[in-house]
Amino acid sequence: MSKLQELIDRLCPEGVEFKPLGEILDYEQPTKYIVRSTEYDNNYETPVLTAGQSLILGYTNETDGIFPASKEKPVIIFDDFTTSFHWVNFPFKVKSSAMKILYPKSKSVNFKYIHYAMQCICFVPGEHTRYWISKYSRFTIPVPPIAVQDEIVKILDRFSNYAAELQAELQAELQARRLQYEYYRNLLLTFNPSAYGCGTDDAQKISVIARGGHSYEIQWKTMGEIGKFFGGLTGKSKADFSNGNARFISYMNVYSNIALDQSANEFVSILPDEKQNVLQYGDALFTGSSETPNECGMSSVVTTEPKEPLYLNSFSFGFRLDNISTYHPDFLKHLLRSTAIRDQIAKTANGVTRFNVSKALFAKIILPIPPIELQVKIASILDRFETLVNDLSKGLPAEIEAVKARYEYYRNKLLTFNQLSV
Repeated sequence: MSKLQELIDRLCPEGVEFKPLGEILDYEQPTKYIVRSTEYDNNYETPVLTAGQSLILGYTNETDGIFPASKEKPVIIFDDFTTSFHWVNFPFKVKSSAMKILYPKSKSVNFKYIHYAMQCICFVPGEHTRYWISKYSRFTIPVPPIAVQDEIVKILDRFSNYAAELQAELQAELQARRLQYEYYRNLLLTFNPSAYGCGTDDAQKISVIARGGHSYEIQWKTMGEIGKFFGGLTGKSKADFSNGNARFISYMNVYSNIALDQSANEFVSILPDEKQNVLQYGDALFTGSSETPNECGMSSVVTTEPKEPLYLNSFSFGFRLDNISTYHPDFLKHLLRSTAIRDQIAKTANGVTRFNVSKALFAKIILPIPPIELQVKIASILDRFETLVNDLSKGLPAEIEAVKARYEYYRNKLLTFNQLSV
């Protein structure tokens, strides 16, 4: 019998109490720890954090308003809008006020245990609102005796360290392949570098290139000349995202997939006579805001005909071609993520603590338009590279997902308890 099972049999054989996170954790607003300057440099000492995907945005030389987290007094930084969170045990400043700094209310719990238990909460935000007070702090977690908590933390620390080391090795190799993909993507999609950011007269907008012994005429047009922008869902409340009857596309779906994932299980309530924009084959979708300009306007393209009505979240927007034959969707999905186009997109973002793209500036972005024949050839090459790198059913990404899945399986198994009858 394992030590953990022995402790459970002895200390809580009938089950454990479940408590809301708000009874266990307190929080501090990060206002006084917000960085003033965005002149980051890796040579500076203090990291600037975001509770979103990237965690460390950069390093600052500011010496005041630093949160004194340490290995002895760690905290959890919690993104109030996306509900993502990170364990932090070093001094830091923050990028914005859109987070909570969480810490335990008493020493009667193992704080690291709480962090692991929070990882088991399955919740997908449905709208742009602050979640900690209104919803997340009300989620309950099992709270076994402290000795059981300590033993679970020991086991999961060992397992997570092993998983992290293995993932790091796989990620390093995967990153090398991604760089290779990006190199060929930018090489194949750079038709006339001087045209990016040029004017709009015909002489500047048309060039002829030769590839594989063939000559191709490339046109250059602004997005405003070839299509129109449209918005996501409007007039929706929190209740509309519970037990919905129609599939909607989340912000993270757009952010994470160059080809839209139409099978994601996220739903919203749509009335029979309700007027909302429905996505179509060939639409390009963009995220509307982020904490940095370089992460704004991340794109995804509807590359297959939707089998059912799809609705876009309100924090993203769409772009629809006036003539669907202008671009092959499989080509467009790569083009919009290429370095030259991403550089233009980043310049459309404005803000201080959070950046939002300007559709007026977006309409001025200049795109190359090769003949469809060339688009299909380029897309075919890049699809093979992209599949090798990103398809979660093949190669290194599958290995990384398998490591994560094994860790999550054992973590969830260790953190599953019978609820003590009251």
